[in-house]
Amino acid sequence: MLKINNLHVKLEEEDKRILNGLTLDIPAGQVHAIMGPNGSGKSTLSYVLSGRDGYIVTEGGATLQGQDLLQMDPEQRAAAGLFLAFQYPIEIPGVGNMTFLRTAVNAQRKARGEDEMSSGEFLKAVRQKAKELQIDADMLKRPVNVGFSGGEKKRNEILQMAMLEPRMCIMDETDSGLDVDAMRLVADGVNALRAPDRSFLVITHYQRLLNHIQPDVVHILSNGRIVKSGGPELALQVEDEGYGDLLSEAG
Repeated sequence: MLKINNLHVKLEEEDKRILNGLTLDIPAGQVHAIMGPNGSGKSTLSYVLSGRDGYIVTEGGATLQGQDLLQMDPEQRAAAGLFLAFQYPIEIPGVGNMTFLRTAVNAQRKARGEDEMSSGEFLKAVRQKAKELQIDADMLKRPVNVGFSGGEKKRNEILQMAMLEPRMCIMDETDSGLDVDAMRLVADGVNALRAPDRSFLVITHYQRLLNHIQPDVVHILSNGRIVKSGGPELALQVEDEGYGDLLSEAG
């Protein structure tokens, strides 16, 4: 699904390297988690994959379902099936959730050469998805994220994900600022979207999220590269012992 090979990235405005030969392979249907200390390059990875400005790839590459991801504009990456859930979802005053969702869905369908959804088809689909994800229908009537709590913003992104039906979902510290109940609701939404043809990359500081979203593989990122990979028990080891011993082992 997603293949990253020897990826080297630096900041555009200063000669500072962030990623230093990161290699990662996420097969279809799997959930991979990335953990690591502050400054290790976790969020930079999500930004580079989604096409955010300000970063220069100096070596290596990334493909999504065999397509060269880094040669695409951000909207092309989205149409190809990439979705990024932000750490801090932005508010869009004056734009209703329903309008935003339908515009996004039809823009992607058009880019893929598919017929756009009619108002009736969209309304039926979004109501069904909201019901499955236990999202209050009143959220659909409000402007995008305006006045939403942290948990509501994250759940709104889960609804966006459900409607857009991406193939590769990147969750950038989606547990940031959430209480236990909100985190569980978000995790339940992610678990409801797990499928054989959809993969997830969950970027997190804390093992607690991985109690609810059981990953297939956990990776430890340090100094811009993956230094250790393992099963869910690796996240428990980090929770108990911190990163010190793991990073010492990796040299």
